[in-house]
Amino acid sequence: MSITVLTVNGIALAALATALIRDRKRAAGALRTAGKMFVSILPMLIIIILLISLLFGFIPEESLTRFLGNQSGPLGTLVTAIVGSFLHIPAILAFPLAGSLLEKGASVTVVAAFITTLTMIGIVTLPLEIKEMGRRFALMRNGFSFAAALAIAFLMGVLF
Repeated sequence: MSITVLTVNGIALAALATALIRDRKRAAGALRTAGKMFVSILPMLIIIILLISLLFGFIPEESLTRFLGNQSGPLGTLVTAIVGSFLHIPAILAFPLAGSLLEKGASVTVVAAFITTLTMIGIVTLPLEIKEMGRRFALMRNGFSFAAALAIAFLMGVLF
């Protein structure tokens, strides 16, 4: 295990211990709520993990590298950003997926575009956003977020 994993889990356990010491009843309620939320997203997590496994199982590594690697260029980054904008994957799965893509040969630029658009843009949730915040605001927020995501991706490509 990496030092990051140990540190994050250590902090989480320390926070849980502190919560249990300060107010056992509220901490237990929070754990029940977290457990219910986990159970509610578990089917989606399993489906996404299976789809990602199938993707890596059926698509040859050379193809992934060709479409997502350094040689894919700006077009590969743009296509990946568009795909990330449409997907609705929880961040808890997006980051391991990003790590897997990097291990399979994807470029940092492409993975940065995927992660930033995945977390900043919500094409699937756009109708709800329009309903709650108005068409102009929702479209401007998503447009600016897409531009920012591409800027972040290309900056990451330059830095790494």
